[in-house]
Amino acid sequence: MRTYDLVIVGAGSGNIIVDERFSHLEVALVEEAAFGGTCLNRGCIPSKMLVHVADLTDGIRDAGRFGVQAALGGVDWPAVRARVFGRLDREAAEGERGRREAPNVDVLKGPARFTGDRTLVVGDGADAVTVRGEQVVIAVGGRPDVPAPVRDSGLPYETSDSVMRLDRPPRHLAVLGGGYVAAELAHVFHAAGSRITVIEQEDTLLSAQDETIAAAYTAIAADRYDLRTGTALTRVEGEPGRLRLILDDGTTVEADTLLVAVGRTPNSDRIDAGRAGIPLHDDGRVAVDAFQRTGAPGVFALGDVCTPFPLKHVANREAEVVAHNLLHPGDPVRTSHEAVPAAVFTRPQIAQVGRTEQQCRKEGLDYAVSVRRFADTAYGWALEDGPGFCKVLADRRTGLLLGAHILGPQAASLIQPLVIAMSCGITAGDLARTPLWIHPAPTEVVSNALLDLPRTPGHR
Repeated sequence: MRTYDLVIVGAGSGNIIVDERFSHLEVALVEEAAFGGTCLNRGCIPSKMLVHVADLTDGIRDAGRFGVQAALGGVDWPAVRARVFGRLDREAAEGERGRREAPNVDVLKGPARFTGDRTLVVGDGADAVTVRGEQVVIAVGGRPDVPAPVRDSGLPYETSDSVMRLDRPPRHLAVLGGGYVAAELAHVFHAAGSRITVIEQEDTLLSAQDETIAAAYTAIAADRYDLRTGTALTRVEGEPGRLRLILDDGTTVEADTLLVAVGRTPNSDRIDAGRAGIPLHDDGRVAVDAFQRTGAPGVFALGDVCTPFPLKHVANREAEVVAHNLLHPGDPVRTSHEAVPAAVFTRPQIAQVGRTEQQCRKEGLDYAVSVRRFADTAYGWALEDGPGFCKVLADRRTGLLLGAHILGPQAASLIQPLVIAMSCGITAGDLARTPLWIHPAPTEVVSNALLDLPRTPGHR
């Protein structure tokens, strides 16, 4: 057994911890698969590179609305896939090579399991090694959930881990699930030429979003896909390439490929956390405090294995907190999850921060709501945008924003001034009236929504 100053399990966001500040420490970096974690290899980055292709494709198909004579010759999926993963696979390999060249870092490949206090076995069988860390960081991420009717069928299926590397787009892709992964990948493969059927047991898609967003997106998806909401999968029959999905409303869906996108689960069940005295939440997440410390002394956790917000930008911020607290235990900093933004890169884009309106009602808050459409702005005329809008919610007493939700072009960028306002305690009125907002620009939909909120007592 070898002892290290620091053992990091997971080379996704865990990999960003070790910089020049750690050059005096002996570090073991453990990774079972490719460096870069979910985001780089099978998550947010490849999906957004594919979404950009889908947006270009749809833009060509829609060009006639703008008087542009354009025809789509087709999508060369092998070339698209090669561009995306040719780069990302290279990035992952270079990331691992860079760590192996660091004089104070040992890269250990294989699954890791705790055997005791800050002690782990890495690998399997005769190649397994045992290591102990004076301090340990758990950053093993999560994985797609697979429901029993799919798992027990013995028939092939895809998840977000595998579907983006398919040799060709499916003829008919059945998407099980209605969350952000389902929305983005349905957009990608629809643009690539696949027929899409979406099956979601909730009555709307994106049901975790604000109710106005969820209703609007569901209506858009219903025009674009074969949409089956309010129904669940009971079993999968057929044979590879000819699947038959039986739903609980008595209907069936026949498809050549099934994409399972019903949610994700933390990988805490794969590390024998209990043997190291590391407590877990009921949903399987590693329990951490505001400083990212677990219940086991000297053990930290970050990212999807523990966070309530399984997003890459959240994991990276948590990694920054862990890095500081490893080096400065007497002056620790906290992680803030007060204004966490998120985006869905479908068509149209969706972005959010803070509370939904249904959460405001549930909490009994005294809030004001404003909704402004892209179509009511000059730049919205340029875009010929119909369904897009910005919705903001603010505390009637203080004027502080409680939440914001955007559906429409560039939503992931337009949400940022609202994130800044919520993070820095800027009132909706001050944000609307203090800075100048460019005209005409997409940001006007945000400023107009803010201006429509009632002024609070004592507003400057």
